[in-house]
Amino acid sequence: MQNRKREIEIIGAPVDLGAGRRGVDMGPSAIRVAELETRLEQLGHSVVDFGDVDVMIPETQAPGPGTLRYKPAILSACEALRLEVERSLDAGRMPLVLGGDHSIAIGSVSGSSGHFARKGLAIGLIWFDAHGDVNTPETTPSGNIHGMSLAVLLGLGDPDLVNLGGRSPKVAARNTVLIGVRDVDPGERENLKRLGVTVFTIREIDERGMRDVVNEAIVLAGDGTAGIHLSFDLDVVDPEDAPGTGTPVWGGITYREAHLAMEIISERAPLIAMDLVEVNPVLDTRNLTGVLAVELTQSALGKRIL
Repeated sequence: MQNRKREIEIIGAPVDLGAGRRGVDMGPSAIRVAELETRLEQLGHSVVDFGDVDVMIPETQAPGPGTLRYKPAILSACEALRLEVERSLDAGRMPLVLGGDHSIAIGSVSGSSGHFARKGLAIGLIWFDAHGDVNTPETTPSGNIHGMSLAVLLGLGDPDLVNLGGRSPKVAARNTVLIGVRDVDPGERENLKRLGVTVFTIREIDERGMRDVVNEAIVLAGDGTAGIHLSFDLDVVDPEDAPGTGTPVWGGITYREAHLAMEIISERAPLIAMDLVEVNPVLDTRNLTGVLAVELTQSALGKRIL
C-alpha cells in the first residue's frame, strides 16, 4: 500500500458548535494554508478540493438543551458532510475531511459506513484522541457533542444523532480502536466497558510502544471489513508539539510517535477515509498545529524518509 497513488478529495467541515472553546471553524483554513494540497500532490496523488460544507455559526443559534448543545445545527452539518463523503467515495476518491471539532466524525464516518453498507460491506475505525468521546446526554459533564461522537457512531446516545443516515451502528465495536486516551470522564469508563471498544491508553503506548499498538489496531479494525476510516484528533499529540487545540492534555504522544503511527497505517492499513479535527488557530503558535496536521497526512499517505 506504500506506493499507491490516490484520488483524494479534501472536504472542509468548519463546525465550531460541538466544543467548549471557539476557533476550530478556522481549522480547515489553517490546514489548507499549510499547503495540504501541494504537499499531497508532491507525493504523486491527484487532489481536488471540494471546499467546505455549509455550517451554521453559534452566534445565529440557540444552544438548546444543556446536555446536547447546538444539536440541530450539528445534525444538519453532519448530514451535509455524510452526503459529501458518500459522494466522494462513490466517485472513487478518498475523502480527507478537515474539521472543525470532533462532532464532524458523526457525519464523515456515517458517510464512509453508508457507502460500503450499500455494497453489503462493513468498515473499521481507528480513532486517535486524548479523550474517550463516548459520553451520552446522561453522562456528559459539559453537553458538548464533540465528546459524544464515538458513542453515537457505535449506536449509543441521542436517537437523532445515532440514526443519521438511517442506520445504526455505523461501525461495530469489535472493529473500533481508540488510541492515545489519557483523559476519560467517569461515565465514559462505564460506556467504554458497555460498548466493548478496544482502547489503548497512553500508558499502553508507553509500555508496548506505538508500533505494536498500531499494528494490533490495524488487525482489529481490518478484521472482516472493507477498509479503515482514520479519525485523528490533534489533541492526541502532546501540547508541546500541537499547541493549537481546544482541549489540550499534557503527556500526549510525541511528534515522532505520531509520524510512526501514520507511516505504519500507510504501509499496512486499507485506508478509505481520514479526518483531521480540533485544529484551533486561535490557540496556536505560528500555525504549528496546522502544519503538523499536513505533515501527518503526508505520512499517512506515503511520505517516507527514504
